[in-house]
Amino acid sequence: MFTNLKLELWRKGIRQNRFAQMLEVDETMLSKIINGFRQPSQDLRLRIATLLECDESWLFDGTADKASAGRK
Repeated sequence: MFTNLKLELWRKGIRQNRFAQMLEVDETMLSKIINGFRQPSQDLRLRIATLLECDESWLFDGTADKASAGRK
């Protein structure tokens, strides 16, 4: 599970279905990415990080130990 990604969506108040629309991807695919069942392409990782205004490597770290370290 990409905990930091899930956390940042929550912090910004963005629901998964709305974020999927923003990214122009299938909602099911985004859910699988967030829950760690699917790895996003490098392009999609960068698009997600850009929309959330966060460091891409932090978002996809898999832990929430550095919860504020990757936020801009």
